Amino acid sequence: MDKANGKLWTGPQDAQRMVPGHVPRPRLRLVHQWAERDDAYKAELYDRVAGDIVSSTPALVTAVPSLPAVWWRALRTALACLSTVPTDRTAVRQVYLDRAMPKYLAFLDGPVSTTPPAWSTAHGDLHWANLAGPGLGILDWEGWGTAPVGYDAALLHAYSLGVPEAAERVRRELATILDSEGGRFAELVVVTELLQSTERGDNAELVPALRQRAEEVWHRNATVGG
Repeated sequence: MDKANGKLWTGPQDAQRMVPGHVPRPRLRLVHQWAERDDAYKAELYDRVAGDIVSSTPALVTAVPSLPAVWWRALRTALACLSTVPTDRTAVRQVYLDRAMPKYLAFLDGPVSTTPPAWSTAHGDLHWANLAGPGLGILDWEGWGTAPVGYDAALLHAYSLGVPEAAERVRRELATILDSEGGRFAELVVVTELLQSTERGDNAELVPALRQRAEEVWHRNATVGG
């Protein structure tokens, strides 16, 4: 009951109210809330999503998604539009970065800044099981809010690292974001989060690729002075 008014509880309704309709997502039609003893419940009715989710798991395992160029264009447009949505919601907190990044990136050859170049609004959970195709649909709006700029692109890329061809496609399609100073910082944030998630048994298969990618990004930052 004490979480019934938190960020995850209100996220879908906030998104329906605040995120422009041309960011493709299923429309939230009806919400019903009730309480029983010490528990709160909530049911949400959405429009049916056209197409299918791209993957049944957040991280790609074997297949490279077969997505048309128009899908990628729509994703770039959606992320750009979402990034400018004003909100007081928070997806990633500075206090978390200050605490977690030095701990989980300690294997790198030097210190890592914990201060993002900039912040923007993000979906906050942009992985392959939250994306539909062949027409773009973005699902699961519970956790959206402000995050380091480039966070969504970095997260999608990290969840692609198990399939190198897919990771390369993400880097190519979202290069404008990932090749920026903000994008590189966001990649280190995402690596931090996913390495931490292995402590609860998630994403263990991605650990070698995550560590390798963090080293690549860190050395790139050192080269360009980022």
